[in-house]
Amino acid sequence: MMISDDNKHGVILEVNCETDFVGKDDNFLKFSQDVATVALSQSPADVDALMGMNSGSDTLEDARQALVSKIGENIQVRRFALVNSQTGVLGKYSHGSRIGVMVEIENGSDELGKDIAMHIAASKPACIDENDVSPEMLQQEKDIFAAQAEASGKPPEIIEKMVQGRIKKFLGEITLLGQPFVKDPDKSVQKLLSEQSAKVLSFHRFEVGEGIEKKSENFAEEVMAQVNQTS
Repeated sequence: MMISDDNKHGVILEVNCETDFVGKDDNFLKFSQDVATVALSQSPADVDALMGMNSGSDTLEDARQALVSKIGENIQVRRFALVNSQTGVLGKYSHGSRIGVMVEIENGSDELGKDIAMHIAASKPACIDENDVSPEMLQQEKDIFAAQAEASGKPPEIIEKMVQGRIKKFLGEITLLGQPFVKDPDKSVQKLLSEQSAKVLSFHRFEVGEGIEKKSENFAEEVMAQVNQTS
C-alpha cells in the first residue's frame, strides 16, 4: 500500500509469489514498492496497462520477468485498487503481509482512519451499510431463513417476524456500520463514526489469495478422458 503525502491518493495491491521466504526477500519487496509507485503516479486502467508502464529504463513486466529468473519463483501482480479522494482522507492498516486495508473517511482523523482500517481487517465486512448489499444476496439469505423458519411449523405471521429478525442480524454482521467495533464491542462502528461526525466513503480489503480457488482434480474423469482418447 502507498498513500500520497496529502492523504488524498492511495493504492493498494496484491503481488503473489510462491513461498513466504520470497515474500520477505528485499528484491521482491522492492519490486512491489516499484509497482505501487508507478500505479499511484500514473493511474493505470488495469493490471495489463500497469505492467506495460516504465519503472526506470524497463517496463514493470520486464522487471517482473527478470526477478522471476533471478529468484526462481513465479511472481504475479494480481490486482490493485486506486483511491482518489475529493472530500476525505485515507487511512490504512496492514496485518503482516497477508491482509491490507485502505479506507476513505470524511471528517476523520488519522487515528480514526487507522482504527477503522484495523477493524475492517479483523471483521471483514462485505460493504459499508445495508444499502450496498446486493438484492440477490439479500434474497438468497431471506430464502434460506424462510426455509429454516418454516421447518419449525410456526404460523406464517411468526415466521415472517423470525425472518425479519434473522435478516436484521445478518445485515449487522456483514455491514461495516452494523458491526461492533473491534476495539470496543459495546459500540457499533456507526456509533463510533457518529461521535466524531465522520463518514466512511469507501474501503478496500485485500487478503492474499482470496478468491483463488484451488484446482480440484477428479481422477476418475481424468482416467476416462484418457481412455476415450485412446479408444
